[in-house]
Parts: sequence; structure tokens; C-alpha cells
Amino acid sequence: MPRRARLRIPGLPLHVTQRGNNKAAVFFRSEDRATYLHMLAEHSYEHDCPVHAYVLMTNHVHLLVTPERADSVSLLMKDVSQRFAQFTNKVHRRTGSLWEGRFHSCIVDSETYLLRCHRYIELNPVRAGMVDHPSAYPWSSFSVNAYGEPSELVIPHPACDALGPVESDRRSAYQALFINDLPAEEVEAIREATRGGYALGSNQFVDWVRAELGLRPVRKRRTARQMGRAFVTAD
Repeated sequence: MPRRARLRIPGLPLHVTQRGNNKAAVFFRSEDRATYLHMLAEHSYEHDCPVHAYVLMTNHVHLLVTPERADSVSLLMKDVSQRFAQFTNKVHRRTGSLWEGRFHSCIVDSETYLLRCHRYIELNPVRAGMVDHPSAYPWSSFSVNAYGEPSELVIPHPACDALGPVESDRRSAYQALFINDLPAEEVEAIREATRGGYALGSNQFVDWVRAELGLRPVRKRRTARQMGRAFVTAD
């Protein structure tokens, strides 16, 4: 069966996730995570793919990026994955595949789901029971986005800049988003869209994506419980 074509429109954000092979760990120490982030920063600039949010869990990563070219994110993930796998195999004296096949991704409607994806990503360690608050987890972008911690990697998306007229207002508004976790149905919507490679957003957004890519919608639905989410995949 041929692989499903990934949906790509330059300038539209993507939620990206990649897991360890057989769900095994990919990070074994703090230095591994620091190395991954450094590689990610280098290649995000090289391939014109700004990173807005991230979290490095034990056996997988989540990223929120905006590819400026159709191939930006594929090149970014290819280079980082291969380079980090080589580093890990050498340092930890291991062999074989580090990552589980292809990365997964979904196009995100910046008006309705981008900030939800920020919350989904940066609340992962809380959801996993690793910490009580995202600020307590050092391997995510939360402290950068919420408190302005310096970063060579993170570039704010315009949706974050629109949270307030001045930086202090934007920081306060961002922090307020994390008082509670996302509703369970929104968490599942993001997971489902990312696993399936769907566009995630309003029906109007999905219709626009369909028109831009010349695709027919093969899955589209809306219910009150599901916050009007809609999906589209490549034919």
C-alpha cells in the first residue's frame, strides 16, 4: 500500500511528533536532550523551519513548526533524526534504529488550534504525571514562551505576539492558558489529526486547505462535543 502523501502548505504551522523505535527511550541523560535541541536549532535555520514550541519526553518529541518551504519540515526532521541517531549510537554504544519510522504531523489552523497545540505540547509532562506544572519540566519551550527565557531555538508565532500589546501582557496571557489542561476531547482531536496526517481546524479552514491542495475531503465531521473540528487527508 502506498504511503499517504503528507499535507504541506508553506507558511502554515504543523504539529510534528516522532517516537522511539518500539516506543523505546531516545534520551538517556540531560546531555542527550541538550544535543538534540542544539541540532534542532541549527537545522531549523538551515531549512527555514521556525520552531514555536517543543517538548522532549523520554521516548518521543513534539514540535510546533512553520515550514517556509514545502520540503522544509521533511528536511529538518531527516537531518536531525539521522544526526542525533548517529550521535546516540556512538555515545551509548548501541546499534540499530533509534526512531520509529516516519514522523507524524498535521497542519494546524492558527486561528483555532495553534494555541491549543502550544498547550498540548507543553503540558505533556504534566499529563504524563512527571511534574505538577509545565515550568518544572526543563526540556520544553514553556519557560521561553511563558517567561521569556532566552533560547537559540524558539521563535514566537504571530498568534503568541497577538496575546497582548506589550511583552508583559503577552507573558501573563500565555501563563493563564496553562491554569488548566485541555479538555479530553481536544487532546484526542490533536492526537488523532497528528497520527492520521489530517488538517486540524474549523470546517472553513479544512475547505480552504482542500482548495489549496486540490484534494477532496475524505474525512470531515463536526459535533458540539468535538469543538467543530474537521479533518482532510490527501487522496
